[in-house]
Order: sequence, then structure tokens, then C-alpha cells
Amino acid sequence: MSMGSTPFTFVDLFAGVGGFHAALGALGGKCVYAVEKDREAAAVYERNWNFRAHGDIIDDTETRMRVPEHDVLAAGFPCQPFSKSGFQRGMDEARGTLFWNILRILEARRPTVVLLENVRNIYGPRHKHEWEVIVRSLRELGYQVSSRPIVFSPHLLPPERGGRPQIRERVFITATYVGSEHSHADVEPSVLRQPIDGWSPKSWELHSDLPVQPDKELGNRLRLNLTSAETTWVEAWNDFVLSLRRGGVSKLPGFPIWVDAFIHMDDLVVPDSTAHWKATFLRKNAEFYTRHRELIEGWLERWDYLRDFPASRRKFEWQAQDAESLLDTVIHLRPSGLRVKQATYTPALVAITQTSILGDLQRRLSPREAARLQGLPEWFDFGDQPESATYKQLGNGVNVGAAYHVFREHVRKTIRHVRRRAPGLAEAVYAGALSPDAAVERYWDPERPVILRVRRPSGANIQTAG
Repeated sequence: MSMGSTPFTFVDLFAGVGGFHAALGALGGKCVYAVEKDREAAAVYERNWNFRAHGDIIDDTETRMRVPEHDVLAAGFPCQPFSKSGFQRGMDEARGTLFWNILRILEARRPTVVLLENVRNIYGPRHKHEWEVIVRSLRELGYQVSSRPIVFSPHLLPPERGGRPQIRERVFITATYVGSEHSHADVEPSVLRQPIDGWSPKSWELHSDLPVQPDKELGNRLRLNLTSAETTWVEAWNDFVLSLRRGGVSKLPGFPIWVDAFIHMDDLVVPDSTAHWKATFLRKNAEFYTRHRELIEGWLERWDYLRDFPASRRKFEWQAQDAESLLDTVIHLRPSGLRVKQATYTPALVAITQTSILGDLQRRLSPREAARLQGLPEWFDFGDQPESATYKQLGNGVNVGAAYHVFREHVRKTIRHVRRRAPGLAEAVYAGALSPDAAVERYWDPERPVILRVRRPSGANIQTAG
């Protein structure tokens, strides 16, 4: 239910630092309840949105509902296994999981629109049952939802639509309340997995589109610089690329390179019991080594055959097409090896220590740059918490531009139903900008007058009292 001059209200569950809050707030929505159990993330949420997130998802007891009425329920919920016993109704099968708590709120409050986000694998074969339960449960409660997910990434959006140079494919589940008589008919997903407005993701240029922070803004860079061992790994594999380039190898292999699989084809023996994927991998490496043996042996000798490198750093994945060296790439130190990509868009931020490395600057992305990748505004402040916590929160977060686009498109596709139950929400979406970056957001502080924060397209910010 919209309140006063507020066009619509929303609740923010599993809120993190507030990616959904940024997206829905950009349309004029007012948060009336938020939940985040991680204390550090909740502190960041309150610091920036002037709104305290609760630690409980729904209620104090089994009888008192804490979540007030609202127009939109947003949640980046964790995926948990659901019961497969018997032929139960969807809500019963979800009992005991965190998703069950969402269903209880929907059953009690019936908000007009539901916006959920999860990892891509929730629609994969290992989670087929969970997906079916989610769809069936929503339909039982009267929500129209597609049986196919929305899979979307911010790199598919142009900059003027709130896009960011980060490939971050996530599953969005969008649902609109239509009543149980009409909710079981299947519908098309509101958003397709394709570039928007003719945008080409290859057009991203990380340094200018992010933009990358200049050194003078970073202060003490030691925390971002590579360790001595990391520098050695990068230098060694850069020498590998340069050696091949000098030797006339114009196209580097697209399959993973593994030093431990370098063997002459005449000496290669692949047991019949070897898995097909591994046999192919071994043959390709042997063929590559045999074809360029002289170049590769010269490189290996210079780096003592990578004897001191851990196993994961003896593997290399080139995904940077025609880049001349690692200085022209974005580097990712992964458990599966050292992967390099073109300096167009980054791999997805993750909630562990695989922060992308800018090849030309030989440093990791800064927390501010990581926040930009997630679409958070320039004024967003993480306080004095450890940077490891900031990276974790951003890796777990919802991308603002992707969430804004998916929500906006879904409301427009179901506008007839939305307008009937939440006219303020319908009008807010139609009046809203194409991008959350262009929005003016209001924040209330009892100690200060209303502050208007405006983000200009250039990334500069102005603050004016109103």
C-alpha cells in the first residue's frame, strides 16, 4: 500500500548493502522494512539508506507479523534444498527454508509485485526441483510468473541505461499478483537475455566506462598491489604470451593451457578410462607443445619450469583475443588457473578473494571501482570496515542497473494488473528514467534537512540542501 506522497512502498529482504534499495529508491519507492542478518552489511545499509535493517526475516513469534503492508517485495534470497517427499503442495515443500519465510509474507500481505534474484544455477539441472517449487508456490498464492527465468547481466545494458562493464548473469524471478483464478497460465519472461537498444557488449572500455580511479585518489595502494609471488606469476605468463607473439603465433589457444600436460605427441599416452573432456584437454596441450616446442622450452627454462608455482598457477586461460600482452587485459587469479580477458568488461565480482586485476596497472580493483561495477552511487560509503568485508558484500550484492531494468520492464509488461492494485507504482515506472543513474534520490535525516544527491552522467556528484 502506497503511503502519502510516496508512489509505492517496498520491503528489502536479504538486503545486503542495498542494491535493491538503490534500484527501487531511484523510482521513488519508500522502504518500509528491511532484513539483513550480517551485522557488517546491516551497518553499511543503515549508514547509506538511513534505514535500520532487522535481523529477523518475518516475526517475533508465530502470531505477530512484523513486515508491514507494501507494494513490492524484493529479495536476493539464498537457495536451499526443498523437501522432495511425497506429492506435496509447493508451499509445504518449501517449509523449513528461507524461501518459506518469503512465502509467508506473500501469503499475509499480497504485495503487487515480487522481485527475486539468485545465482544462475538455481535454474540448472541440479536445482530443477527447487525451481519448480518456487514457481508452483508463487502461483498457488495468486502470482503470475513465468516458468522460465529471466537471466540478465549488467554488461548487456548500455551505459545510458544503467549498464556496467561486468558480466554478471543472474536469475531474476518477477511475479505480479493477479489472483489464483488466473495465476496458473504460463507467460513469457519479461526480459530476454540479450543486449538492449542495439548495444554491443564489446563496446565497453573498462578504463573510461567504469571509470578506473587515478593513482592520486587511491592513497596507500599497497593493499591493492600484487604480492611478490603474484607479480612473478603474472610476469611469467606475460612472457609466455610475448614469446609466442614474437615467434609468429598470431592466435593464442582458446583452450586451457596446463604446463603439466606439455608433452610431445609421440610420447602421449591417454588411457582408455580417461574421461572424454580430459582426453581432449591432454591431446590439445600435447599438440600445442609439439607445434611450438622450441618457443615453449625457451620460456620454461627462463622461469625454471615454474617449479615453485602452485598447481593452480601452472594453468593459464587466454580469453583476450588479439591483445598483445597481459598489460592489455583484465586478470583473474582463479582456483582453476590464471585467466585473462579483454579489458572491456570484468568477470563477475565474487564474494571471495578473486578480485580482478588491471593488467596495465598491476593492481586489483579498488573497493570504489568494485562499487561502481555494482552500480552503487559515488556517495555510497562503507565506513571504516575491513576492505575484505566490502569486497565480500559487493560480491554478494545485487547489481543496481540490472535490477532496475528487470523491475521496470516487468512492471511495464504487467501494467494492467499493477495499475489496478498499485496505481502509484505504475505511474512511478512510467514516469521514471531509463536509468537509475539519472534519478534524484531523497534521504531523510532527523538531524539535517532533506539532502538531494544527484548523479550526473559523467560520474560527478553534487549535493544540495532542499
